[in-house]
Amino acid sequence: MQQQVLYTSNVNATLSTIIEGGNYNAVMVLADSNTRHLALPQLPCLENATVIEMPSGEASKTLDTLTGVWRAMQQCGATRHSLLVNLGGGVVTDLGGLAAATFKRGIPFINVPTTLLGAVDAAVGGKTGINFMGFKNEIGAFAPACHVIVSTTFFPTLPEQELKAGFAEMLKHAMLSSSESFFHLLDTDFSCINYDTLLDQLRDSIKIKEDIVRQDPHEQGPRKALNLGHTVGHAFEAKALADGHPIPHGYAVAWGLVTEAVLSHLILNFPSHQLYALASFVKSNYGAFHITCDDYPHLLDIMRHDKKSLAGEINCTLLHSCGDYSINNTISNDDITAALDIYRDLVD
Repeated sequence: MQQQVLYTSNVNATLSTIIEGGNYNAVMVLADSNTRHLALPQLPCLENATVIEMPSGEASKTLDTLTGVWRAMQQCGATRHSLLVNLGGGVVTDLGGLAAATFKRGIPFINVPTTLLGAVDAAVGGKTGINFMGFKNEIGAFAPACHVIVSTTFFPTLPEQELKAGFAEMLKHAMLSSSESFFHLLDTDFSCINYDTLLDQLRDSIKIKEDIVRQDPHEQGPRKALNLGHTVGHAFEAKALADGHPIPHGYAVAWGLVTEAVLSHLILNFPSHQLYALASFVKSNYGAFHITCDDYPHLLDIMRHDKKSLAGEINCTLLHSCGDYSINNTISNDDITAALDIYRDLVD
């Protein structure tokens, strides 16, 4: 099914039109404890929907939470002709998408991302999933929403940290596109965001992702490019979660981008001026994920277990330069160790 991405300044009107034209026998909305109180009241078209609430945060992206959503859908009599609206950030759209994809072998769902990260990454492209046994997105399915409604309506209430988290994925898309797009985003000042401009930037960024996904919906080839920054980033994120100090996904991606840009420089001669520009921007806006040499074995183990790994070997997307990427690069332990050392020198 082709996913339709709609850009709007009026989420309620857009969502209302879709629901009215869908002939659904029931409408449910999945929201977390934050979006239920902050975002749902802004959508009167959902006032008669059955509300399913889940806890907020990455720690709730579990099989237990998923089971609770299935149970709530069953109790309200949902059928294959019912609709689920996922209202929230990436955790809600990832888990809600998986719930919809598997309940009754699949019911239609709409993603309404309320965060920049959700809009530019999780809500678009058809990936759904939950974390399992300490590993990020270990269980999931490719299942596109019938519609994704992208708007900056909810963004002005977001903390700056949330905006930066989403921006890291936009930065990744720019690095996959061109050096011009990359350096243009490095001019961003988070203290004075223009939300109309941001919606236009979102449209451009999501188009980069859509063009790649269209070539390879199930990540057998070119779509692996979208893993840039994520092999190391997911390792940082999983380690932080295991340590009991979760970090925002987008921050982990930002630090992963720096580390994998270092790998790109070491292996594919990625230009040093692009690497230093990236590292400077990340250090200024994201700080650093603090690690020591003692953490390397744990991080390497997580990377080897990553779903992108091949036969237990660490696999990364790397860059010759911005806009010129290479997928399926097998990375040695020595190269990862060297890259982590240089990452610490650049941003820590």
